[in-house]
Amino acid sequence: MTKQLLLIVLMIIFVVSGCSTPADETAELIIEAENETERMEDENQVDTAVETSTTDEQEEVVKDEDDHDHSLCKAVGYDYDEDSLEYTLVWSDEFDYEGLPDETKWGYDVGGSGWGNNELQYYTEGENAYVKDGFLTITARKEDYNAMAYTSTRLISKNKGDWLYGRIEVNAKLPSGKGTWPAIWMLPTDWKYGGWPRSGEIDIMEHVGYEQGVVHGTVHTNAYNHMKGTQVGKHVTRDDVSDAFHLYAIEWFPDKIKFFVDDKLYFIYKPSNMINCPTKDEWPFDQRFHLLLNIAVGGNWGGAKGIDESIFPQEMVVDYVRVYQSDAF
Repeated sequence: MTKQLLLIVLMIIFVVSGCSTPADETAELIIEAENETERMEDENQVDTAVETSTTDEQEEVVKDEDDHDHSLCKAVGYDYDEDSLEYTLVWSDEFDYEGLPDETKWGYDVGGSGWGNNELQYYTEGENAYVKDGFLTITARKEDYNAMAYTSTRLISKNKGDWLYGRIEVNAKLPSGKGTWPAIWMLPTDWKYGGWPRSGEIDIMEHVGYEQGVVHGTVHTNAYNHMKGTQVGKHVTRDDVSDAFHLYAIEWFPDKIKFFVDDKLYFIYKPSNMINCPTKDEWPFDQRFHLLLNIAVGGNWGGAKGIDESIFPQEMVVDYVRVYQSDAF
């Protein structure tokens, strides 16, 4: 059954039965149906929104269910009702002060090593970020600094805000222009499963300036990552991301991660939909992660089509950051 036919059948069922399924639940059903159809069709790549392929290493992992001791599987066997979960605000920054970002909540990654992506900026400590009038502003500038041609900031909540599961949301306005690469993302605090990508990465929002308005949500694991070309994600388009604030969020459960823009669900990463018995290679997301906010300049992705030096300085403006958790997990 093709993806198009499956979706048509779903819509007919909803209409004929007078289904009153809530919009988010309907969206989730359709997304999961799409994922299942993609798996059945064994596609290596489904348009530019989803980039997945299967390596020989992954094929060795995918076996019949009877071959597995399911007590060793990750991200399976959880029974909970999403609709009944009650969330409590556990951490936030409303930026209702002036000066440098609150040092009790934020630290800095500092340096100009290229950060594994051949990026061109030097990340400073406190020179490219400030809080004023209720907003955090991160500024990328074209200036020579410690042998690099640009400066910027990479704020981190590590050891000041670290979480396992919950809803993480950031209301932000993004920079624009060729060469900019802003990100709202998460990295492991303890790196239990080893260095990148073994311990995972969650990209809540990435945007590259040569594709203005296209917002990406992606996960990276040992099995699925951009070094292998197997990263798993989707994108949505919001034409005014650099002119208006949008809410970028994930809801992170013990068995899946859901991605939203303005509370509209557009991607679900659920490894049990892709493999019978996920391991840490597919699901390292059972450990603490922390938040990062930054603007990179250039790099393997952000600079893939060059850099427009005339656009700088560029800013990412953040209205608030909020983290909610449920006692259920």
